[in-house]
This record gives sequence, structure tokens and C-alpha cells, in this order.
Amino acid sequence: MNITVIGEHEERTVRQLERCVAAEDGAAGVLCADGHVGYSQPVGGAVAYRRNISVSGVGYDIGCGNKAVRTGLRREDVGADVPRVMDEIVARISFGVGRRNDEPVDHPVLEAIGAADAEPQRELRTLAADQLGTVGAGNHYVDLFADEEDFVWVGVHFGSRGFGHKTATRYLELAGLNGDGMDAEPTLLPIDSELGQEYIAAMQLAGDYASAGRDVVVDRVLEILGTSPTLSVHNHHNFAWSESHAGEDWWVVRKGCTPAFPGQQGFVGSTMGEQSVILEGADTPDARTALFSTVHGAGRLLSRTEAAGKMGVAFGCPERGCDFFVIHGRHESAVCPRHPFARLTKRRRRVRPGLIDFDRVRVDMQGRGIELRGGAADEAPDAYKRLDDVLDAHGDSIRVLHRLTPIGVAMAGHDTFDPYKD
Repeated sequence: MNITVIGEHEERTVRQLERCVAAEDGAAGVLCADGHVGYSQPVGGAVAYRRNISVSGVGYDIGCGNKAVRTGLRREDVGADVPRVMDEIVARISFGVGRRNDEPVDHPVLEAIGAADAEPQRELRTLAADQLGTVGAGNHYVDLFADEEDFVWVGVHFGSRGFGHKTATRYLELAGLNGDGMDAEPTLLPIDSELGQEYIAAMQLAGDYASAGRDVVVDRVLEILGTSPTLSVHNHHNFAWSESHAGEDWWVVRKGCTPAFPGQQGFVGSTMGEQSVILEGADTPDARTALFSTVHGAGRLLSRTEAAGKMGVAFGCPERGCDFFVIHGRHESAVCPRHPFARLTKRRRRVRPGLIDFDRVRVDMQGRGIELRGGAADEAPDAYKRLDDVLDAHGDSIRVLHRLTPIGVAMAGHDTFDPYKD
């Protein structure tokens, strides 16, 4: 089996890649150093097929990716104004699952959706318009950075929102979804089939929508900063591309995996408290073996539940500041023992603590001059591998051009996440 594994990984992650490659004779696969278990295909995995495209490999967040722009501002130009800038970012940009844009924008991609070949995508035009320029939950963000020369950068990470998710759901069903668990068999469509061609067109439109969303968000942050870009770096990392490798034509499906062809630049985020990078692909034997693919982030070390704890339904005290709760079915009284006149109310909450003390994380970031808005324990730095370690594992297949130090971080402020995205 033609598989390249870069770095150290748990066996389950490698098995996922092996199942994806085994689905077509002669397919090839790469697992990047930031890899971890994903839906069907591992995050950090690239699989090259000759005759098929993998709907499950691209996944639910079609076109998820990163964009970073360098501005003409220096860190000293924003200085003490960073808190105000971050406050305005979270006031004007919506973060979280299902959120809508409070400042609707018009964009050519919406016209393309309205005229899409696939009727179900045309029916999603209103949803697409409502969510264009919004950011998801989990590890999706809008950040401010300073580079080695103290130039200020804007960096964002998110994908095609509800439009992409509903598009993926439709084609997974049409293709005959091979199970609904994380270790589902890959769901493939033949490239030369009518449905395969329809999916490719739908995927590409969802990718255009994701790119447009990142453009809109970055432009809004530039407006808040009162500046313009001097350099832009923009990539998908959940997508499938028609490419040539070793003289043969392939469809390369990358999930949580950045394309890095010779000279191609990519923005790779780290964690909310550590340096991110702008990197460039190289033309080396290792790069060719990796199908010119590299990491899209530091890679998870702890699962979200391990980091943040377990969420569940419990009966809790409604009094402000009271943390008393009992798990469903275990309460002996309908009132709080600390507040006898307060009836316990049913709600979703954390019923088992995680390994990350997020209050400590906030204090640490504040001490290092990073303005944090939102975030949660499952996105803390200790929940991730170190970015330098995963970059080193890729050797001379890439080179780092810029190191970006965070000065402002904005994310969704709750633990809502989709286990099927990166």
C-alpha cells in the first residue's frame, strides 16, 4: 500500500488513512505530522485517487482554510488600541454555529449560488447570504499578529459554514454514506459518473463561498484597523484538486492538509497563545513523496472532551454564582441545598471537568500581552502539539518565511463544535 506517514501518530489515525487508500487500487496516501482522527479520512491526511473523488474525505466543512494578510501598520501603530480593535471585531463579526451576519454583504458568489447547476444549492442562497462573513466555532478564529519586523497581520480560519455542510450532507446521502461514525468507510464517487461531476461542481462552488467569506471577514478587520493589505496568502485545506504527480493525473483529497507546491505560500495557524507561520513549498524528494502537502496547524494532542471536560444534561441552581448541580436522574430534591428557594433547572453544562484550566490560560495570555476574546479549554495551547515539532517533521519539503506572534485572538466563546470538521 502506497502510504507515507510523517511524524508520530496513534494507530487509529493511521488505520483511517489505510482504509481510504485501500478503497481504490493504486491510490496513494500521506499523513502529515499534525494528523489526528477525523471523519472517515484523518485530519492531516491527503489521498490521491485516479478514478474517484471522496465526498467523506473533503468532509462537511468544504473549503475550510486560512487567509492571512500583512498590513502596512507596525505594532507600535496599533499599540494600546488592540483591546478596542478586538472588541470591535467581536461586535461586528459573528462567531459560532448557525450565526448570521448582522452586516449583510452582497458578493458575486451569491449570484453564482443562485444560478448553481444543482437545485439544492440554489435553494440555499438565502442561508448563504445570511452567513457570508461569519465565523464558526471550535478552532475557527480571527487573529491579529506581529511578524519579525513588527508588521501587523490579520489571520482567519474557517470554511463554508452551513452552505458547505448542507452541500456535503446531500452528496454523502446520494453517494450512499458508508456509516455515520468517525471510522466510517470512505464514501467515493466515480469521476466519470454524472453524480461525480455534479459533486465536483458543487464542491468547487462551496469552496468559492468559503474563500469569499474569508475575504469579507479580512476586509472588515482591515476596515476596523483603517489600513490595507500589502501581501495576501490564502489556501483551502479541506478540498479536492485535480493534479499531476509523477506524470500521472490524480484527484488529491486533502482534509486539514495545506497544499504546498514549490513556491506556493501557506498560512499555518498554531494555537491561541503561540506563533503561527507563513511557509512556502519546496521541490524536494520529500515534498514530492508528500504529494506537495503539509500541515494546516499544530495538530490536536488532547481530544476536546479530554481538554474541556464532558458536556451533558444536569439539574443546576439558577442562582448567580452557585455551581451546585446534579446529573439527570440523581437529584433527590427539586431545590438547591444552598438556596432552598431556588428550584433546580434542567440545562446543558459540563458534568465532568477536563484537563485544561482555562482561567489559568486567560491569565497567562493576558500576562503575555495577548488580547483574548472568547475561546474555550478545548482550544487552549496545551490541547495541541507544538507547531515547530510538526514543521520539523516535514524537513526540507517546506521552509518558513515569517513567524507571526499573536497580539489579539477572537473565537467563539463556548464549547459548541462539530466533530466532523477539522
